Amino acid sequence: MYGLARNLLFRLPPEQAHGVSLRGLDLAHRLGLLKLAVDQVAPLPVEVMGLKFPNPVGLAAGLDKDADHVDALGALGFGFVEVGTVTPLPQPGNPQPRLFRLPEHQAIINRMGFNNQGLDHLLGQVDRMRYQGVLGINVGKNKATPDDEAELDYRKGIAAVYSRANYITVNVSSPNTPGLRDLQFGDALKRLLAAIKDEQTLQQQEQGRYVPIAVKIAPDMDDDGVRFVAQALREAGMDGVIATNTTIERQAVAGHALAAETGGLSGAPVRAASLRVIEGLYAELGESLPIIGVGGITDGAVAAEKIRAGAKLVQIYTGFIYRGPALIGECVEAIRALGSR
Repeated sequence: MYGLARNLLFRLPPEQAHGVSLRGLDLAHRLGLLKLAVDQVAPLPVEVMGLKFPNPVGLAAGLDKDADHVDALGALGFGFVEVGTVTPLPQPGNPQPRLFRLPEHQAIINRMGFNNQGLDHLLGQVDRMRYQGVLGINVGKNKATPDDEAELDYRKGIAAVYSRANYITVNVSSPNTPGLRDLQFGDALKRLLAAIKDEQTLQQQEQGRYVPIAVKIAPDMDDDGVRFVAQALREAGMDGVIATNTTIERQAVAGHALAAETGGLSGAPVRAASLRVIEGLYAELGESLPIIGVGGITDGAVAAEKIRAGAKLVQIYTGFIYRGPALIGECVEAIRALGSR
């Protein structure tokens, strides 16, 4: 059924198809059709970052940037849903076209540029949602904010979403905001993490609850870079790390007509790079800081591969676009099988 729908949707430009799909999900949910069309996902409870997840397979940020479709997405069987990336002020993102499919590689290239309607809109949508599951909110900085003032945007984001989120993700790894990835390295990372931890502490004191914060990193760093990031996250007292965002590498799709398009490449081609970063993080962190594995999960075997490498949870996005809701249950069952061996 999803294969037929996908074939029709893939005849539309990618960004238009994205909007049509989400509006269709909303309609199906309101009419009570989703529960008839989607197989139920059997529970596989796991506790990570002090939170209880009904299963370890979540939706990655980027699909629902403004939290406009949480109720419908949450009804598909995800163990958790992450919305955003949201910036303090609304911004249009990069000019279109900015989203490209590479079906031969089960991949997508995007240079969306943190297009979103801003914190006020997202908070209003979260306040109206009926979804009762685990909600992550991914925060970033506005493009116009200078890099040396980035921590102010992250502080604003954390402060604004703290009362609504079950966990918060700090995105320092999108390749589509100039200079953003520079915040992952050296003193810039340490200063940013210190500011994030300080804001978290302030909000905890004011609101009387502790909301864990994870940092999302890129796959495009060498082994020394992975070790540095791992050490910095642990020393700063972060609660988790999401590995990884999209890649700027194109070797896996070399020769494709769209390979030269700028932006982040996601899907099957990022599988190996994501896995290498997860393995490097786990070698450094062990069980001291939980890893959420993302990147190239196109079937249950890849989800299980990330868990074996050290991840405690996984997230899907591009694989979900190509495979549909069936991928959620397939990943849950593959992870379940790990525990029975």
